Amino acid sequence: MYSRILTHASVKPNNYTYPSLFKAFGSHQWLEEGKSLHVHVLKFLGSPIDKFIQASLVNFYSRCGKVGLARYIFNRIMEPDLATWNSMLSAYARNATFSLVDNIHGNTGFSLEVLSLFSFMQKSLLEPNEVSLVALITACADIGALSQACQLFRQLARRDAFCFNAMIRGLAIHGRGNEALGLFRKMIREGFAPDDTTILSVMNACSHVGLVEEGRKYFKSMKSVYRLEPKIEHYCCLVDLLGRAGLVEDAEEIVLSMPMKPNAILWRSLLGAARVHGNVDIGEIALRKLLELEPETSGSYVLLSNMYAFLNRWEDVNRLRSLMKRFGIDKTPGSSIVEVNGSMHEFLIGDRSHPKVKDIYSKLEEMNKKLQEFGHLPRTRDVLFDIEDEEREEALSYHSERLAISFALLESDACVPIRIIKNLRVCVDCHSCTKLFSKMYMREIIVRDRTRFHHFKNGTCSCLDYW
Repeated sequence: MYSRILTHASVKPNNYTYPSLFKAFGSHQWLEEGKSLHVHVLKFLGSPIDKFIQASLVNFYSRCGKVGLARYIFNRIMEPDLATWNSMLSAYARNATFSLVDNIHGNTGFSLEVLSLFSFMQKSLLEPNEVSLVALITACADIGALSQACQLFRQLARRDAFCFNAMIRGLAIHGRGNEALGLFRKMIREGFAPDDTTILSVMNACSHVGLVEEGRKYFKSMKSVYRLEPKIEHYCCLVDLLGRAGLVEDAEEIVLSMPMKPNAILWRSLLGAARVHGNVDIGEIALRKLLELEPETSGSYVLLSNMYAFLNRWEDVNRLRSLMKRFGIDKTPGSSIVEVNGSMHEFLIGDRSHPKVKDIYSKLEEMNKKLQEFGHLPRTRDVLFDIEDEEREEALSYHSERLAISFALLESDACVPIRIIKNLRVCVDCHSCTKLFSKMYMREIIVRDRTRFHHFKNGTCSCLDYW
């Protein structure tokens, strides 16, 4: 129909033509067509663009995942209506959604943007609705404010599938898998039909608490019960579930037999499982596939190097390190951000750039002495470098999250939880030490690593050492 308008000499598109077209194009597969349509708006209608077309553009780019473009247009709308605010809030919330994320700092940034945008929305005197609050629940869960997310969920006058999805996902990434599954069962009892996002969140809940058979059951139920076609994200979650449980061969079989081509996330998940459970053969296969897809990503080499180091295969460690040097690949440095008194402080491994560096390292020395008193034995095998044990132990002591914890112990109120965001998966030794720190100093420590939250309290972690 739109093509006929363009070819008709006496008819021209107007402000009423485009909003419905952008609505029809609101998915990734129509992104290029939508961009062309945007060009037509500028060509035929000129500037300034009508408010309703601006709103439809925000909604279109939001649904296509182009958050920056959506925000650029949103900022130019004089008085956005509730639907437009919700489009923008939902765009940030969707992009904050975890499956297997690679940049947790950027992920958290989207969630913080939801909170910031929501506060501006409140100043506009618009009354938020369920869509607004779902985005807010998602953001709260992502930045560790789960209690606030739970409170918001309880206060909702009406709940829909999107509300349940946000809450199930929040519980899953905080290690409260059984509560997430209980909420899913409540969702079904209340008559809501799950979608593919629901099942993904439920499978993640199973993965993070080791409920292997339940996770498999929910995966199979997608087709047999709910008539949903599994996407690559569901296969990623299934591989992660099996790999964490030590069923590495089963995970490999899934990767090799799935109906779509495995992506880098799948191979990386399989490589990670092979590393944890010492399956060198599958690890090497996964690495070869990863190098075909992402030859410049350091994390793949690091995972396999860790496995070689654990098995004392130092020649293979050196071979991989030489390969990395030959291709100019640097290991991604560990980075931890800690919030103290409303300010964010970032630390890298061995960081000495902070103004209070002397106090931080002095406190770290005290922490290490206490670890020895508690009988902690450092996991020096996990350090990649082929160096003496004493030097490896020192390298572990200066990991970014330990520096962040040291600073927080010095500067924050003793009754306030320590909140840390880490860009990589927390290492085994730091995980063990953080459990002890929570007991030694009687502090709750919350660490958001690459894939999940760890709540350390009284010497235990919410993940039950299953991560």
